Amino acid sequence: MILVFLDNVSGSIKKSSLEALSYGVAVAKQLGTEAQALVIGSANSDLTELGNYGVSKVHQVTGPEAFDAQAYARIVSDKSNELNASVVIFSHSLMGKALASRVSARLKAGLVTGAVALPDTSNGFVVKKSVFSGKAFANVKINTAVKAISLNPNAYTAVLGEGKAEVTTTTVSVDAKVKVVSSTKSSSDRTLTESEIVVSAGRGMKGPENWGMIEELADVLDAGLACSRPVADAHWRPHHEHVGQTGVAIAPNLYIAIGISGAIQHLAGVNRSKVIVVINKDPEAPFFKAADYGIVGDAFEVVPKLTAALKVGA
Repeated sequence: MILVFLDNVSGSIKKSSLEALSYGVAVAKQLGTEAQALVIGSANSDLTELGNYGVSKVHQVTGPEAFDAQAYARIVSDKSNELNASVVIFSHSLMGKALASRVSARLKAGLVTGAVALPDTSNGFVVKKSVFSGKAFANVKINTAVKAISLNPNAYTAVLGEGKAEVTTTTVSVDAKVKVVSSTKSSSDRTLTESEIVVSAGRGMKGPENWGMIEELADVLDAGLACSRPVADAHWRPHHEHVGQTGVAIAPNLYIAIGISGAIQHLAGVNRSKVIVVINKDPEAPFFKAADYGIVGDAFEVVPKLTAALKVGA
């Protein structure tokens, strides 16, 4: 049996977890078994609807009031043992990263993080993953009886069909080691790691007062808004918008970089994007070497025209 852990944030299942769920269903078909899901905490939606993604049963565990990696790992491990799961799958999200290694240690399971494709089961169990900040791929064979995988966001498309899942609910008492004193939600309605399209800008914007046209472009595209590290360090934009090696790593279907030179540290966090578009007035900007499409021009002229054209097209 395949068990898929679903990130449950404030009662909502994240898009990357739905991708992991479809991935788990596909792995189950490869192995001739079934996939089931695990949700910790209360949910704002009907969990039976997760059956639309092909899962037969959803196990809901209540009790923890906030995310505690140690407590969650114990719950996932106990449920995996109870169900005799042969493969446990996570999204390669912040929550998934915190849990996958802990759960694999508890289950003595071989772990592959950042998977980008379905496993090859023709000769064992081989999982393809990205390495060296997305510059290469490695094929890793897992030899243990129980296996653990975390799936890169946007690496596998969530497949929506029809169906209803059976939901079972249990409550556990948790001796939490972490107590949440307060939390502050980002002012943005779009999560960068969940965004299909991301519009990002750098020092080429010259100052925070010019960010209005970047926000307008992002609104037209219904895109997430990001920035380079120098912009965040200068406090032009909040740090949660910083993408790169030392910021948020993203893999959207479309990444538009405006006024960003393309230093290697920035590329390390965005080079898994399926399509990269670069707008820069410097034709020698390193980012053009990584771009699928490039526009050499002044952002203050190009971006308003691009936004206007997109509005007409809409």
